[in-house]
Amino acid sequence: MESLLLSVLIIAIAMALFLVKLIFKKDGRFSSQHIHDSKAMKDRGIHCVMDQDREARKRGKAY
Repeated sequence: MESLLLSVLIIAIAMALFLVKLIFKKDGRFSSQHIHDSKAMKDRGIHCVMDQDREARKRGKAY
């Protein structure tokens, strides 16, 4: 029972810390984690697998 309560307490603290940005920041939102929304990935030429598949199908090279 003690380990269950400790686990619940740790999870509650983690969730509270996780939500601080949403609660206290004006227009607080989590940034997109998708590859196609990342400028750094675009600069390196790295695309989402869905985009790569779409491009390959257009070129007729989707194996």
